[in-house]
Amino acid sequence: MRAVAGVDITIHRGEFVAVVGANGSGKSTLARLCNGLLVPTEGQVLVAGQSTRDPQALGDIRRRVGIVWQNPDNQLVAGTVEEDVAFGPENLGLPPEEIERRVERALNWVGLAGHRTRPPHQLSGGQKQLTALAGVLAMEPEAIVLDEATAMLDPDARAQLLAVVARLTAQRAAAVVLITHHMDEVAAAGRVVALEEGRVAFDGPPARLFAREDLLARLGLEAPPLVRIAQGLRAAGLPVPLVCPTVEDLVEHLCRSS
Repeated sequence: MRAVAGVDITIHRGEFVAVVGANGSGKSTLARLCNGLLVPTEGQVLVAGQSTRDPQALGDIRRRVGIVWQNPDNQLVAGTVEEDVAFGPENLGLPPEEIERRVERALNWVGLAGHRTRPPHQLSGGQKQLTALAGVLAMEPEAIVLDEATAMLDPDARAQLLAVVARLTAQRAAAVVLITHHMDEVAAAGRVVALEEGRVAFDGPPARLFAREDLLARLGLEAPPLVRIAQGLRAAGLPVPLVCPTVEDLVEHLCRSS
C-alpha cells in the first residue's frame, strides 16, 4: 500500500499552507518527503531545483527545509537554550560571529531572548517548542514544516507559535507548511491541502474547503466553531465572511452590517 500517491503540489516562499486529513492519510509521510528524510519510490521532490533523490544534494536540501516535530524533547540536544539554537549553525561550520547573529535573531523571533541561558528541561512545553523552532530558524531555511507541532501545546502556547508563523510568512522569511488536526489553525492559512488515502482531495483557500460540507464529512473533518457560527449568521441573511481570524473580527463585521 502506498502512503502517498499522485501528490503534485508546488509551495513558494512566503506561503502559509496547512495540510489536513484523517489519521493515515499521508500527512507525516509528506512532511518527511519534503526534506529527503524519505525518498519517493516514484516521481520526485524538488527543493530549489534539487532532487531529494540526489544524495549529494541532501545536505543543502535539509538546510533549506527545516522540520519541527510534535514532541520538542526529541529535537532538543544541548544544555542551554542558546546552545541548542546554535547547534545547527555550528554544524554548518559558520564563524562564531555569524552563529551568534543567527542565535540572537532566532531567539528574538520566537520571544525567548530572555531565556537563552536556561536549560531546556526547565522550560514549559510551549517554550520547548519555540526553542525547537528557533533552532530551525537559525539555519535560515527557505521552508519550515511543522508536523503536528501544536498538538501537545495549550491554547496560549499554540497562539504564540502561530503568531511566529504569521510573522514568518508576512515577511516572506520562509514558506510554512503546517500539518495539523486543529481546524481553527487552518483558517489562518492562506491555502489548505487536504489529503485522503495519500492523494490530494482538496487544494485551495480555507473558505472554499469549509464551504464543502460534503467533502469535510467524507474526510472526517469539521469546520472550526467560528466558521460554523459564521455559517449560521450567513444562513440568517447576515453578510459576514465565512472565515474570520478572531471573534473580534466577526463582531466587527456584524456591527458594520447592522
